Amino acid sequence: MRVLIVEDDPVLQNGLAVGLGIHGMVAEAVGTLSDAVAALATTSFDGVVLDIMLPDGSGFDLVTTLRREGNSVPVLLLTARDAVEDRIRGLDTGADDYLGKPFDLDEVAARLRALRRRSLGRATPLIRWRDIVLDPEKRTATSGGQPLNLSRREFTLLQAFAERPGVIYSKSDLEAMLYGWQEEIESNAVEVHIHNLRNKIGRDRIETVRGLGYKGKAV
Repeated sequence: MRVLIVEDDPVLQNGLAVGLGIHGMVAEAVGTLSDAVAALATTSFDGVVLDIMLPDGSGFDLVTTLRREGNSVPVLLLTARDAVEDRIRGLDTGADDYLGKPFDLDEVAARLRALRRRSLGRATPLIRWRDIVLDPEKRTATSGGQPLNLSRREFTLLQAFAERPGVIYSKSDLEAMLYGWQEEIESNAVEVHIHNLRNKIGRDRIETVRGLGYKGKAV
């Protein structure tokens, strides 16, 4: 899960990025409204953690712009705990959820997972794909009831294929899921992770679509 953090407090920004990273998410962070607009225009995110008060504008404006442009990325607002008016305005503007400051990082991660479930139309927290069952909260997976020993990136790939079987992911799509802006990516990194994942779950479960990318078998 790739998340954009829009927060101008460097301590809070870093804490969110590190905390969400511990939960297996790829977290990118910016401190201004203009940087957030640029990031969302060039990168696909699964969720946005958005502070309302930013140096160059309001988080409400960003939500309004996103929804006007048809961008349905889930948005979790960070608000002052007693700012009821802000919470109401944010939800009515198009935000999907809110969390008051101070907050618990585990709750932020849980709310982001819930928003992703809703965006994909999935009601239950567990993901089932053929005989594979994934638990995104615990970052565990089983195949035929047997535990799978997966690296963080292998789990991320498996979750993508299991959540949307039949959807083709390009190499760049998968790189975006696995690596942050500041991380160096080896030219064959995705191929290596796919190879290792196939060895653990069975080679026939992930198809190579020549010239396009990879997909998980729908049946």
